[in-house]
Amino acid sequence: MATEISFPGIFFCSALAACFAEFCTIPLDTAKVRLQLQKRTASGEEAGASKYKGMLGTIATIAREEGLLALWKGVIPGLHRQCLYGGLRIGLYEPVKAFLVGSSHVGDVSLFNKILAAMITGALAIAVANPTDLVKVRLQAEGKLPPGVPRLYSGALDAYHTIVKQEGLAALWTGLGPNIARNAIINAAELATYDQVKQTILKIPGFTDNILTHLLAGMGAGFFAVCVGSPVDVVKSRMMGDSIYKSTLDCFVKTLQIEGPSAFYKGFLLNFGRLGSWNVILFLTLEQVKKLFTWEV
Repeated sequence: MATEISFPGIFFCSALAACFAEFCTIPLDTAKVRLQLQKRTASGEEAGASKYKGMLGTIATIAREEGLLALWKGVIPGLHRQCLYGGLRIGLYEPVKAFLVGSSHVGDVSLFNKILAAMITGALAIAVANPTDLVKVRLQAEGKLPPGVPRLYSGALDAYHTIVKQEGLAALWTGLGPNIARNAIINAAELATYDQVKQTILKIPGFTDNILTHLLAGMGAGFFAVCVGSPVDVVKSRMMGDSIYKSTLDCFVKTLQIEGPSAFYKGFLLNFGRLGSWNVILFLTLEQVKKLFTWEV
């Protein structure tokens, strides 16, 4: 029989898989953040509309104006984030799920308990990792500057230091409310959906616990996560990327009043392209890395 993976082992596997997925898909995330931060005025004119248009247009504009490497802006804090957030949210999922159903439980875990476990681990993980998310968004949001205008941050470490120095330590947890909401929801959509879809697929004759099953479950998890998580993702990006909002509710109301409901799905295709591919890469990598930590005895 296969050995059980310890929490440090699953934490390492999860962090490694999440970092790999982050590195592969961060160009899409950078473009998504730029689109989400692109605002529309009350008169209906979109600031910078000619600059960022759609997924490919945004990527092409960033690469042309700032260089190809600009698409990987924020990759360092992004990797910091995945080490903490990715490792904790996935690593704690099985223990929390087991705690919710009790040690005497036998058989399949209900979808409700899967969703609840994922929401709890997503909220706990991002509460720890919020500073890394903030710095990542700040670096991604900074586009091409006029000649002679210095950048706010020279890099990830400088961003952490500058934010604490100028705005105080608590500023690293700016946007924590929408970030907890976003990551609790998206984590539930990703982990619970992946868990449920995989469980369902494995009951279909002919399907086994292989790469095809992981691929299908990962795609399902990514699509569902974007559908339910886009509104809070937009609010989170704007709260972290712009200091004009007084609160999460203020950001939500102003966005709704000025731009309408469609604003909450800005960058949807980018978000799905990113989260869909991110989940596929994450779960495929995670399943393979976990095999290195198990062996037959």
